[in-house]
Amino acid sequence: MKRLTLFGVLLVIGWWSAPIGALQAPQTAAKVVNAEKLADNLYMLTGQGGGGNTAVFIGTNGVTVVDTKNPGWGTPILNKIKELTPKPVTMIINTHTHGDHVSGNVEFPATVDVVVQDNTKANMEKMAAVTGSTAAPTPSIFTQNGGRGLPKRSFKDRMTIGRGADQIDLYYFGRGHTNGDAFVVFPTLRIMHAGDIFSGKNLPLLDANNGGSGRDIGDTLLKAADGIRNVDRVITGHSTVMTMADVREYAQFNKDFVAAVQAGRRANKSVDEIAATWKIDDARYKGYTIADARLKSNVEVVANELK
Repeated sequence: MKRLTLFGVLLVIGWWSAPIGALQAPQTAAKVVNAEKLADNLYMLTGQGGGGNTAVFIGTNGVTVVDTKNPGWGTPILNKIKELTPKPVTMIINTHTHGDHVSGNVEFPATVDVVVQDNTKANMEKMAAVTGSTAAPTPSIFTQNGGRGLPKRSFKDRMTIGRGADQIDLYYFGRGHTNGDAFVVFPTLRIMHAGDIFSGKNLPLLDANNGGSGRDIGDTLLKAADGIRNVDRVITGHSTVMTMADVREYAQFNKDFVAAVQAGRRANKSVDEIAATWKIDDARYKGYTIADARLKSNVEVVANELK
């Protein structure tokens, strides 16, 4: 098939592939939160410029929020939740460390429990620069707020919170987008939030500075697809709701990308040469969005891992 056009402009305007640093920049436009109902007690919250998709799970005695978007979006999220239910927010689960998924934490009440994977807890305490981001480093939002919003609890491989209709299962299968990507499953609803290890059908951001791995991400996604049962719908990090079949396809896409970089290295090609000649030639991946800068950064991350 024809080589897929490289949508470099998406690095600027494509909200699902924008640089993390840009997503952390101060937002001056009105923060409008939109709620998509996925079940009677589960909503996906989105908003232009807000960052990652937020899930709102309304339990018997309180609300669990998965990911809290960019700085300044915590209060708009809370206001939207008040429109959906009178119940208080009792827990935040962050899928990973990046600012466009955790920064709103600081605007929630200090009594809210924050739960993450072990490595994400360590990453959030540092908030290191993100691989591939061109934004100037900024002080940690958690440092600026005296540690407010940092995780109170963490898990290694699996954690179950609640029971019955309130049950939430947390899974970790290995490195990918970062080294702490959590899969958040609402088993009675057969719905999962995957965060940015499956942000959408695009080249993932491989954040090596926070433990991400292009070599491992495909295997990690396959482990999740094999290890998590009875999920029909998947909330992506930045795109639309998809399926486990899409997760499997995305796993193979990433494995194919690694194979292409391996072939390029065996041919003694440079990172620039591999990035310039790489193309999508599999019909399964038609429509995947590719940003030029993201492509070069990912080739470099994978090439470094293969040394």
